[in-house]
Amino acid sequence: MTMTTKRMKGSEITIKCLEHQGVDVVFAYPGGSAIEFHQALAHSKIRVVLPRHEQGGAFAADGYARISGRTGVCMATSGPGATNLLTGIADAYMDSIPMVIITGQVPSSLIGRNAFQETDIIGMTRPIVKHSYLVLDIKTLPQIIAEAFYLASSGRPGPVLIDIPKNIQQALDEPDFSVFDRIKDRSYKPQATVNPDDVEKIREAIARSHRPCLYVGGGIISAGASDELFKFAETYNIPVTTTLMGLGCFPQSHPLSLSWLGMHGTYYANFAANECDLLLAFGTRFDDRVTGPTATFAAKAAIVHVDIDVSEINKNKMADIGIVADIKDILHALNEKPVYQEYAEWHEQIRQWKTEHPLTYKKDGNRIQPQYIVEKLCELTGGQAVIVPGVGQHQMFAGQYYQYNHPRQFLTSGGLGSMGFGLPAAMGAKVACPDKLVINIDGDGSFQMNIQELGTIHNENIGIKMIILNNQHLGMVAQWEDRFYGSVRGNTVLKNERMDRPYPDFVTIARGYGIPGCEVYNVNEVEAAIRTMLETDGPYLIDFHTEYQDHVLPMIPPGKTYKDIITE
Repeated sequence: MTMTTKRMKGSEITIKCLEHQGVDVVFAYPGGSAIEFHQALAHSKIRVVLPRHEQGGAFAADGYARISGRTGVCMATSGPGATNLLTGIADAYMDSIPMVIITGQVPSSLIGRNAFQETDIIGMTRPIVKHSYLVLDIKTLPQIIAEAFYLASSGRPGPVLIDIPKNIQQALDEPDFSVFDRIKDRSYKPQATVNPDDVEKIREAIARSHRPCLYVGGGIISAGASDELFKFAETYNIPVTTTLMGLGCFPQSHPLSLSWLGMHGTYYANFAANECDLLLAFGTRFDDRVTGPTATFAAKAAIVHVDIDVSEINKNKMADIGIVADIKDILHALNEKPVYQEYAEWHEQIRQWKTEHPLTYKKDGNRIQPQYIVEKLCELTGGQAVIVPGVGQHQMFAGQYYQYNHPRQFLTSGGLGSMGFGLPAAMGAKVACPDKLVINIDGDGSFQMNIQELGTIHNENIGIKMIILNNQHLGMVAQWEDRFYGSVRGNTVLKNERMDRPYPDFVTIARGYGIPGCEVYNVNEVEAAIRTMLETDGPYLIDFHTEYQDHVLPMIPPGKTYKDIITE
């Protein structure tokens, strides 16, 4: 683009820059320091989705990015509007999700004076963004916005914040949009060239191994490397376990799949990862919910760690071979000359673990169990739905009992574990991909944290399906109380003892927002309710009444090793 001769407000320049970046949706809430943006958006083709709370907008932008791979965009005013975004920003940072966050700020002459609705959002977000900008010169707006989108989506993705004072929004300038064609930062090198020697080191390590195991994470999905991983696993004949964030990057229906590992992962995934002699860690970061004490994790294995972020190598677990590279490029190079071995004894051992310790639960035909609901949902959707859980027991059940065979099919708050994530993230995912079946599986505690987004869902006709696994408790914390604190309840009971029915009445609340739904108390009604939900146009909510006694198993107790796994 060449320089325009038309003078424009800073707010108009901002929106024009978003248009140039291909932004089609902004999740934005207005306010005094953001009103100029919304006036400019009124004359733009960009769709504005108005959340009912800024946190909902941040999570919606996050869900938009997770399902599509495109950069999500949210916007808020200064002060409380900006601070309400913090949890959503931190969530995106922990899970490496590309987002650009635009906040209005008080006029630059008032910054630092405790002006009305002023907060230092740059300082507040510094630990939880990939980069941030405070715009003090209108002429820098096109350059800054171009850089922000480049930074958010390249290398290891993440959130980037742009804070724009109101006087900059109102100032006039003739913008130079040609900067979009020459973005370069000498200090930022998001790509790493594949070294052929590193590839050969990996091949040699595989050739020496007798019990190799792939441990792969969300980096596979971010890199778009699922096809390369599939070919690598098959041609090298190596079993695959994923992290929670990596679910779907390798099809769980495949014989080489071990499902996911960690605190609530499968018995056989945890044992394979810990008793292998070569652990190939691709696009993952050895987080504590996977490893437990790192000194005892895969203690006898040689470690190969490939990650795009140099800071992850040797951060949590020392690697014998540490490589900074795009995992898609590494897998492509490895696939050129596969090293196939039978590993007969190793695969037989894994088969025994799968046979003796399958992922299962004790069925009670007289009541509704959350595992059964998820299993039935998987059956009735053919395993093709996009599942977006909140955080808690329901999240783990959704990860365990729905089978994921495609990347970007399980969208979950992994690193931060944000209750309230599910509903708005599902909303954003459906906006990004309206033709996909998007289902929010939530708990009664997590669902209430952003329940106001039912208003957005109805007004925008966002056809997500909502399933609440309602046990009237903060289930995961109650499970820890049962297992480790003598079942002493420390404010984990949500039911109202003065009422003779579950509280609140989610179906009535949904109807108040114009959304249909139903309650289910009988196990025999589960299938029919799910069918009705799937056949109903637009949004629909089912409140399934379960019991808090259903624990998520297996479970490796905190601070313990895979040998301490609890299976009943």
